[in-house]
Amino acid sequence: MDANLIVSNILNPPILFFFLGILAVLVKSDLEIPAPVPKLFSLYLLLAIGFKGGVELIKSGVTQEVVLTLLAAMVMACVVPLYTFFILRIRLDTYDAAAIAATYGSISAVTFITASAFLTELGIDFDGYMVAALALMESPAIIVGLLLVNLFTESEKREFAWSEVLREAFLNSSVFLLVGSLLIGVLTGEHGWQVLEPFTQGMFYGVLTFFLLDMGLVAARRIKDLQKTGFFLITFAILIPIVNAAIGLLIARLIDMPQGNALLFAVLCASASYIAVPAAMRLTVPEANPSLYISTALAVTFPFNIIVGIPLYLYGINLLWR
Repeated sequence: MDANLIVSNILNPPILFFFLGILAVLVKSDLEIPAPVPKLFSLYLLLAIGFKGGVELIKSGVTQEVVLTLLAAMVMACVVPLYTFFILRIRLDTYDAAAIAATYGSISAVTFITASAFLTELGIDFDGYMVAALALMESPAIIVGLLLVNLFTESEKREFAWSEVLREAFLNSSVFLLVGSLLIGVLTGEHGWQVLEPFTQGMFYGVLTFFLLDMGLVAARRIKDLQKTGFFLITFAILIPIVNAAIGLLIARLIDMPQGNALLFAVLCASASYIAVPAAMRLTVPEANPSLYISTALAVTFPFNIIVGIPLYLYGINLLWR
């Protein structure tokens, strides 16, 4: 792997501001983001990501390749929480295990964006409808996480109801906005994109940068909570992305994805959510400790994927597609 490519991944302003947030906590700066601002920015990012995914999906058309890719994405979003839950149950209770499993079944938008820039720098083509795969991988992981909570906790603590699970998964503000924006992008297409481009595209990286600055502050303040489980969660947060990416690459090879799409698919499988799933888990599974699922995704898995994961997954693609 080329060290220059790894460095170019790191020297991306949003990512550097994420590390700036971590540094601010480490040096005990009084830097703090007012509480309503991160919530507003997270909703903006969901709107922009979902809308662009819908526009790209309608531009590419619904071909067999698109359908297989989107189905594969949704299957991985359902399967990853299942086996990660049982791994996590070795050391954690049901609530924390389900919340973290849902987090790893979902996706990280900034990791996806970084992988896209990585491919652009290398001159490797990829299809815009992969953004739709990103948008569609949020809700399945949340649904599976909620199902796991309901199935593996005592009945008197939490009543199991399909209607309640579906309501919490799809009508939570974060997930509802993401899926709704995707559908609006499909309905309005290129005309809608031209109308909203200054808002959804022009502001995107600035908002993402500010949002990651806040996430850096949050992750650094809560990283100490990982010490409660020793090295278990840290090891999990490094090894599981590799396992998920490997499974994703095998699926991508099986359905014959182009190499650029395969890398983005592997990144989606390997990343962990820090927008929609944490918001949904805070509302629907308040018993889970937010410090654990936010810290593992932001403080361990995100930097690992940015520094090592993306070049590593491309190396795997070069071997499998050779």
